[in-house]
Amino acid sequence: MYLFKKDIFNNKLFIKRFLIRVLGLVSHQRYHGFNKLHIEGSAILRNLPQQKVLFISNHQTYFADVAAMFHVFNAALCGRKDCIDNIGYLWRPKMNIYFVAAKETMNSGWLPKIMAYVGAIPIERTWRADGKDVNRQVKFSDIANIGKALADGWVITFPQGTTKPFNPIRKGTAHIIKKYQPIVVPIVIDGFRRAFDKKGLMIKKRDVLQSMVIKAPLEIDYEKDSIEEIVTKIEFAIEQHPSFLKVDPVNEYKKQEAALNKKRNFWDMY
Repeated sequence: MYLFKKDIFNNKLFIKRFLIRVLGLVSHQRYHGFNKLHIEGSAILRNLPQQKVLFISNHQTYFADVAAMFHVFNAALCGRKDCIDNIGYLWRPKMNIYFVAAKETMNSGWLPKIMAYVGAIPIERTWRADGKDVNRQVKFSDIANIGKALADGWVITFPQGTTKPFNPIRKGTAHIIKKYQPIVVPIVIDGFRRAFDKKGLMIKKRDVLQSMVIKAPLEIDYEKDSIEEIVTKIEFAIEQHPSFLKVDPVNEYKKQEAALNKKRNFWDMY
């Protein structure tokens, strides 16, 4: 009976479907209303297998990025071309989409806990905890859970493990790719940092053009490519390699805002 069916992490599917619909309805205007989401490459999603796909992306907020991906993935699978028009695609969402998230982030409040039910794979970060740098061993149960999710469906991960741009790629993602050999699909996002607060829950600015570019799967030789080579491929694929760092977009934005405020203050004097 459907009411008793559960996903691989023991979450009841009828509750999960209900939450995806509600959260989707609440968040849709963030990407298709007072802000706009420009999408490229959504046709790639329709040609992917139902399981064993790993999406890698740069990261700008805790929750707004992955929520936008849920919209784009489900819209594309329902035939939308590079858009999230007609929210009817939420009626029958893809139920085996998961995302990797820090355990402490998903336990930080009632709303993150609700979002975790939708498809989070909580992991303990080995380098950061409670706002402090740490150095602890990888939990093999976390890696096993990611492998379990890949075997069941699609997994979204942010290999930098932080919302700060151009931070190094964590080698753990490369190890997962070597171990489970998924199809690896890069995604490059922009504009989310300007539109939302760090958590991605509060709207910081309206009329922001956000973008999401879905690229063709990476060419990876799972046997011959080294961890370092895979890390480099990821850096270039999600445009976080140091060679892309011509101008720090965050600092550049702050400079523009400061110059604009200075000009306003000048004219306010007259």
